Parts: sequence; C-alpha cells; structure tokens
Amino acid sequence: MPDLLSLYGVCKSFGGLRAVHDISLKVEPGETVGMIGPNGAGKTTLFGIISGFIKPDRGEVLFQGNSLLGLSPDRICRLGLTRTFQLVETFSQLTVLENVMIGSLARLSQLSVARKKSQMILEALGMEEKARTMAKNLTLAERKRLEIARALATDPSLILVDECLAGLTPTEINSIVSALKQIRAQGITLFLVEHVMQVILSLSDRIIVLNFGEKIAEGSPQEVLRNPRVIQSYLGEDSPVA
Repeated sequence: MPDLLSLYGVCKSFGGLRAVHDISLKVEPGETVGMIGPNGAGKTTLFGIISGFIKPDRGEVLFQGNSLLGLSPDRICRLGLTRTFQLVETFSQLTVLENVMIGSLARLSQLSVARKKSQMILEALGMEEKARTMAKNLTLAERKRLEIARALATDPSLILVDECLAGLTPTEINSIVSALKQIRAQGITLFLVEHVMQVILSLSDRIIVLNFGEKIAEGSPQEVLRNPRVIQSYLGEDSPVA
C-alpha cells in the first residue's frame, strides 16, 4: 500500500528568498503528524504546495501514489486532500450551513443530500444551533470550527490543518482539540501546523521540524523534544526541555 502523502526533494523560492528547500516526508494513513518551526520556517508554504495553491520549483508530491503536481486545488480536494487556512477563509455573506454545504458539493451533486450531510457534520461538531447564522457574525473560534466543518464535508482522507488555534482562549482551544480528536477517531489523517506546543505534542504520533525552509528533525514527540537542533532553533535554550 502506498503512503497516503509523500514529498520528495520539494523546493520553492520567492525571488531571492528560499522558502522551502529539499523537503522529503511521508504521512501514513490514519496517523496524526505535527509540523512545527519558527515563523517563516516554510510550514504554510509547504501546505500551499501540497494543496495545489503554490507550484514548487522542484520535487514531487504524491497522494495515494499519484502525483499532485499541476493539479488545481479543487481537483486535489476531490481526490480526498483538503485544508484549513491560517487566516480563516469563510463565505461571510452565507450562513454556516451554506458554508459547509459548499464543502459537501465538492463531491455531491444533489443539494438535498449535501444539506443533510452538512447538518449532520454541524451536529457532530456542536454547531447545529449556528446553522442559520451568517458566517460574518461568528466569533473567531466559531469561524475556525466552521472551517474544520467545511473541510470535513469534502469527505477527505487527509486534512492539512494550518494553525487553527491561533488567537483562541484556553477554553476555545480545548473545544477545537476535541473536534480534531473526533475527526481522528473517524480514521481521517491529520497533518497539523501549530504553535501551541502542548496541543501538538498531545495530538501527534510524529513531529516534523522545519527551520529556514529545511527539515531539521523528525520523530516521536519525545525524540523531537530531546533533539539539540530543535532546542536551539525553535524551543530555545531556556526551554524546560533544554
């Protein structure tokens, strides 16, 4: 069985800035992989390459053994790979239910079926009472939860989750983490970028660390925390694990 997601020697530069350099990694079906690194390390750029929003200069991206290079984001989504965004992207003039239905329509053609599926997803994520609310009237935490619901509605095998906890209170973080655990329990693979270390450590089976566009470490959470390069480059010498 091929890896769910495989990257080989992926590189991307913007002018003179080397954003991603020679990145190779794999994500197995059913696992949760975390990716950490300082701001500007290339994490979101890498997610953009995987999801088809950014074209790499070199390298290969395979999903279920098939190349994603040259495919549009909507085509990649229909293959079963979707994402959320660091800056929340919702259709503000539509209701919560309509936002989720847009995700469902990536695979479904009947509005009635898409509506029923979307209602079930909102109920599972505890958002059924917000179904008729306009997306523009949601709090930040609710909009982030909506993005997760819309991604889930595309019936994905893999979700790229880009900093969905930024700007949230501890209570809101716990709520989003519970939603992610629900998704993981369904057998959906998660590839997470997150700066809240306790969350990334508790959710991840394996962690990848980027710094200045390069992969500097990979392993279990315990292995990564003990890695001297990670401590120096990301966690800092004053970290409790240093």
